[in-house]
Amino acid sequence: MLQFLLDTDHLTLLERSHPPLLQRMGQQPPGAIGVSAVTAEEALRGRLGYLARPLRGASLVRAYALLIGTIQLLNQLPTVPFDDPAEAAWQQLRAQRLRVGTQDLKIAAIALGNSLIVLTRNRRDFGQIPGISLDDWSV
Repeated sequence: MLQFLLDTDHLTLLERSHPPLLQRMGQQPPGAIGVSAVTAEEALRGRLGYLARPLRGASLVRAYALLIGTIQLLNQLPTVPFDDPAEAAWQQLRAQRLRVGTQDLKIAAIALGNSLIVLTRNRRDFGQIPGISLDDWSV
């Protein structure tokens, strides 16, 4: 059963095989950790933005390898959609005028709507969101 939602920073750590994160993930049952559609969007935008640069040779080959790696990683994780309940929660969070970025608010709305714990190092922003549960597996 899904319990945890990787924020984009923790997804990046996972891509880099960060030992503390891998250890904590290994202690969880299969299907306990997922990624939001918003985090998937951010990860893919980052890869596509890198590919939009004028790259050649080994840099271009590496950029495509990174894109494929990200796609393969995302396919291994349950993806939590930005659905109607998430949209409603996002509008409620926006109405509170929190000083938190749009994408983080969307991730929080998905987490709140699904009673998930957000795995993130970004306590400064996510910590402003009422009712959110956070944990940091990077340490």
